[in-house]
Amino acid sequence: MKNAIILHGQPGKEEYYDLDSPSMSNAHWIPWLQAQLLKKDIAAATPEVPFAHEPDWDLWKQEVERFDIKPDTIIVGHSRGGEFWMRYLSENKDIKVGKVVLVAPSLGWYYSKDVYFGNFKMDPELAARTEGITIFSSDDDNERIQKSVDEIKDTVKGVKCREFHLKHFTYGSMGTDKFPELLEECIS
Repeated sequence: MKNAIILHGQPGKEEYYDLDSPSMSNAHWIPWLQAQLLKKDIAAATPEVPFAHEPDWDLWKQEVERFDIKPDTIIVGHSRGGEFWMRYLSENKDIKVGKVVLVAPSLGWYYSKDVYFGNFKMDPELAARTEGITIFSSDDDNERIQKSVDEIKDTVKGVKCREFHLKHFTYGSMGTDKFPELLEECIS
């Protein structure tokens, strides 16, 4: 059975601990996308990384590796989740996956001296081990995200980019939890 892994981003500490906010795997468009994929007979997992506001590579890796990663697995990563997938797939050259869709991917070195997931080297040949990598970027997202998108496009051969005007692809900037363009990209 085909499957998907949808990985959330890094919330701020206040959002993470806000009792009135959903957990990150239940925020923005993630539950909608999961439901749509399930209705298309694609087992969709949305790992919930504990302490996501303080990214820890080993913890994120442990949570993701609870799920099957196969040659037809659809990979989706939002923001810091996109950075996770870039490092994970760059370092695990024996893993082949299906489509990879990075939504507003961020690279930690544009944010912090601590470099969240380490100063890893992106594999320029990564797309060849997938059914294609697509980045969803927004021309009005913050400058660090735009630099991250440019660096991924400049480094990894064969990356496709779809441009939007939706800031950071959150419920607040989109005004909806539905994301049909992302669903279409995942299943086309």
